[in-house]
Amino acid sequence: MLSLVTANVNGIRAAARRGGLTWLADADPDVLCLQEVRATHEQLHEVLAESGLRDWHVAHAPAPQLGRAGVAVLSREQPSAIRTETGLDAIDGLGRWIEVDVPTGLGPLTVVSAYVHTGEADTPRQAEKYAFLDAMDRRLDYLRRSAARRKGHAILCGDLNVAHREVDIKNWKGNRGKAGFLEDERAHLDAWLAKHWVDLGRVHGGAGPGPYTWWSWRGRSFDTDGGWRIDYALATARLAERCTSASVGKARNYDERWSDHAPLSVTFA
Repeated sequence: MLSLVTANVNGIRAAARRGGLTWLADADPDVLCLQEVRATHEQLHEVLAESGLRDWHVAHAPAPQLGRAGVAVLSREQPSAIRTETGLDAIDGLGRWIEVDVPTGLGPLTVVSAYVHTGEADTPRQAEKYAFLDAMDRRLDYLRRSAARRKGHAILCGDLNVAHREVDIKNWKGNRGKAGFLEDERAHLDAWLAKHWVDLGRVHGGAGPGPYTWWSWRGRSFDTDGGWRIDYALATARLAERCTSASVGKARNYDERWSDHAPLSVTFA
């Protein structure tokens, strides 16, 4: 058995205050992927030291700007390798991508925690997002081929800030032409899923609509389930065959939320 949880914590210190680290520790995964950590190495380890995750191995890629982005992978087993540099300028040094190789009972596994730019249509922010997605095309192809050579597996987890299909966003009509649901963004997911990557959240989440993973803090979108499915676990084909479940841990009510995202949990046998 292998279990993995991915969560955009919307700031690790804020999530800890709201009970998020207790939730994640209680979920008891083997591997934990975090996005929007928004902390230095010292701040992250200080928060973890006061939680049930204190004894885990931590790989962290902070953003160069304080209080922005940041991704991490926590694992029970000692990683055999940690990579924060891929050789791709559009990815490296932004605190938005980290790769960790971990030994598992299923074979060697490369785990990626990624946080794609939010973007903004027809602005430089969107150009940065497209550059990042273009670089992901190349890196995901490399990771897939590398996993096959090693007779291992790879999984990409994180907040991709793209709703793939109409069933992945409640108000898809109102968001046509907006970042997060642009045709050119969605085409990247089309390409990945056509090239041996499998969307575990959709395969095990049913035909939709939903299950959504993000709801605005504002208004009543959480209460009416007016959300987006933008948090993913994309696995190589052989790993996907071993997946037994993928579920979204939506809070029971607004007051119990510890992030504007809900964690996605996947299990393998």
